[in-house]
Amino acid sequence: MLCRRCGHVQRSRPVCIKSLNICVQTGASKNDNVGTTDYVTRRNILLGGAVLGAVAAAPARSVTLEEVTPATAAGGLNLLPPREAAVVSLFARNTYSIANIVDVALQGRTAASPEVDVPEGNGTGFVWDDEGHVVTNYHVVLNSLKGLGPDPAGRGIGSAAERPKVAKVTLLNPTNDIEQTFDAVLVGADRTRDLVVLQLLGAPPSALQPIQLGSSASLRVGQQCLAIGNPFGFGHTLTSGVISALNRDIRSQLGTTIPGGIQTDASINPGNSGGPLLDSTGRVIGINTAIFTPTGSSAGIGFAIPVDMVKVVIPQLIQNGKVVRPSLDAQIASDSVAQRLKVSKGALIQMVTPGGAADKAGLLPTRRGLSGIILGDVIQAVNGRPVNSGGDLLVALDSLTVGDTAKLQLVRSTDQGLQELELSVVLGKDK
Repeated sequence: MLCRRCGHVQRSRPVCIKSLNICVQTGASKNDNVGTTDYVTRRNILLGGAVLGAVAAAPARSVTLEEVTPATAAGGLNLLPPREAAVVSLFARNTYSIANIVDVALQGRTAASPEVDVPEGNGTGFVWDDEGHVVTNYHVVLNSLKGLGPDPAGRGIGSAAERPKVAKVTLLNPTNDIEQTFDAVLVGADRTRDLVVLQLLGAPPSALQPIQLGSSASLRVGQQCLAIGNPFGFGHTLTSGVISALNRDIRSQLGTTIPGGIQTDASINPGNSGGPLLDSTGRVIGINTAIFTPTGSSAGIGFAIPVDMVKVVIPQLIQNGKVVRPSLDAQIASDSVAQRLKVSKGALIQMVTPGGAADKAGLLPTRRGLSGIILGDVIQAVNGRPVNSGGDLLVALDSLTVGDTAKLQLVRSTDQGLQELELSVVLGKDK
């Protein structure tokens, strides 16, 4: 391309705009009326050069670390939403009551990474009182209990020095946030309810912070709950969820059935067993004991023993080493059998022990008649407490003791139809 003023060959188009006066490559003036598209003003060129020269000549200014560090927003509990702050406070109050428990007969190991499995014998517990009693699941220390013979509960009687050591228990000391590990001896065991009480040896009072107990009687599906435990050996882990269902029959790892269970979707994994399930105020409403899973880890279906049952069992274990349960001396039909017999509500009596408590009170079992199967008495309340299933009956009886008189409200099948009755039963001793 040629400059219109001097004919100079331009290798590329000059940078021009309208109303410019000087050719970029030749310095030609616009006064020759050759157009304006190939010119810039001499003033613009001079000013641009001056600016570039000033920038090049200016010394570089040092930048401080503070100038390049972004501002950090203030933190603290007061800035959290109220609900979130409440959960943080709840964990801070309860974490010192949580124990990491390792069966001495099958030492667990702390997980170093998520891929490391923690073998059975590692679980969770919590401080029950300021005398050093710790509550956990029976199956957490199962291997040590197996070595004590057919009646390990009886081995918990006597002084602490005479009792067998079954576990190592680690607590976080609330005075200095340092973990301390203590030997623990057996105090009492209840295989039926998958519960055991241990006692710490040499634990100072400063290390013992008993947990607060709530109630499971007024729980509702949908309310918030939280679990603190040691899943896979990761200590003091908090998970949260809701109560998914109530009055579930829990099939424990020991093969026993625990009635009245709490179902939750709070994440519960191996290592959480024996730890507390808390309500939104931080009080214990259950003891985590089982999960339903095809993989061995949490699938969102966990189960906890209701705390009202725990409050009946644990004092007996501390006092006697075992639980003496009251009994009707009767066999209660399973829920599946009751449903097949079209009993939708109540506890159906399937059999009674001759000469036992139920027999003496006049309760009738299920039996065969000329017209087919005649249903036994269906218990619908104990001392005014509703009974909707066989599990409800066991929970109601757990609140009583041997020799107590229980008033039963029941429905009886007769030739004239169904008849409502009320009978009193003096409870016997569970065999």
